[in-house]
Amino acid sequence: LGQRVGWVLMFRCVVALFAGSALLMIVGPTVGFVIGGQLLAGASAAIIVPALVALIAENYHGPQQATAIGSLGSARAISGVSAFLIGGTLGTLIGWRPVFVVVLAIAAAVFLLSFRLRGDHGNPEVRIDLVGAVLIGVAIVALTMGFNNLNGWGLVTATDAAPFAILGLSPAPVLVVLGIVFIQLFWVWTRARTRAGRPTLVDLSIIGSGQERAAVFAMFIIVGMEGFVNFTIPLYIQIVQGRTPFDTSIAMMPFNLTVFITATLVVRFYRRYPPRIIGVFGFCLTTVALCWLAFVVTNNWETLPTILGLIVFGIGQGALVTLVFNVLVTAAPVELAGDVGSLRGTTQNLASAVGTAVSGALLVGMLGVSVGRAAVEHPELPPELVSQVDLDNVNFVSNDDLRELLESTTSADPGQVDAAIALNEQARLRALRLGLLILAAVSAVAIVPASRLPRYKPEEIPDPDPVATS
Repeated sequence: LGQRVGWVLMFRCVVALFAGSALLMIVGPTVGFVIGGQLLAGASAAIIVPALVALIAENYHGPQQATAIGSLGSARAISGVSAFLIGGTLGTLIGWRPVFVVVLAIAAAVFLLSFRLRGDHGNPEVRIDLVGAVLIGVAIVALTMGFNNLNGWGLVTATDAAPFAILGLSPAPVLVVLGIVFIQLFWVWTRARTRAGRPTLVDLSIIGSGQERAAVFAMFIIVGMEGFVNFTIPLYIQIVQGRTPFDTSIAMMPFNLTVFITATLVVRFYRRYPPRIIGVFGFCLTTVALCWLAFVVTNNWETLPTILGLIVFGIGQGALVTLVFNVLVTAAPVELAGDVGSLRGTTQNLASAVGTAVSGALLVGMLGVSVGRAAVEHPELPPELVSQVDLDNVNFVSNDDLRELLESTTSADPGQVDAAIALNEQARLRALRLGLLILAAVSAVAIVPASRLPRYKPEEIPDPDPVATS
């Protein structure tokens, strides 16, 4: 669509759509309006990445272009800092609606600034593969909904929160399988249209080589790990410790600032080191950092060893996010900058959803196993008391909430309540450390695709509209 109407016009339409989503969040009187605003925001986020890639290719060249790509790669980090800090402050002191007033103001400013961009020329002859769009759309929605609800609807068997059950099976894994099937259908459909010489939704040649596929896999892993961290820290600070969103923003700041700074500065190393070296080094850093965190982390995320681990992880994360994006973009032919942007946006959104959902299911699952085993073996907790607690529905709660729950729903005396709280604290920490070790193993495995990244040094992104340049 961007190739058909022009990327500048597409960018302005998307920014206007995003402003509309913020307006719905501000004035929406019911939950339906809020859901509608979120849908508009999600659609805008999906479209804006390929538009930005094409605009960078058209408006920046040489060293400026590499810096612009680095800035785009680090945008998630700095936006995360801003979102946590501004959203946390306003949400704590005033409420959540004023946050979207800030979003609306930013969208208006970006829309006005877009008129300083160089205009491009759309191609009305470009055809859109509607069948391919439906196939990949269904696949992404199914995968996202499936992974996001693994914890709530059940990893295998359906919970009471599931909207329906298929012979007792949770719909979440069914949606995941359905999404994978539709991705395969999209792949087969697109390859068939390519062989027939007909237009496709995405040109599969952008991941035609092993090096490009390695870059996509590396991007999926690093964004998924980022989703794990962005889920785990707020979980422990707000749910376990019972602190405010502002406290979360402060705790997240060292990590997000490190990602932002590294992603921006790593382009300076491109002339000296090839992507393969930077990629392997980046995953080595994230692996070491996660192993370190697994041994030093406590229920308090603000200790110096924990902060140092997050900073080292942020250095690896920031370098990798920019690197793999650069590898894909610089390898693309002239007319495929938008396709690369679409692939990058889809990969990041899906990886973030998968990382968040899998981390939640993993941590809750390990917590349930740990609590169940420890409760049965604990000498101060008799079996008749343990039987009064639903160990099949264990989740992360603060000590105060757990104390209130045990005092109101069980016959536990004060000593037994204290013992149960201590048991839960140990189980939470054990689940967290095991989760970090598993994530470190995933990071170590990702060194393999990183070793297949190109040996060449990234060059300039091809301009998708060379006519306008002349």
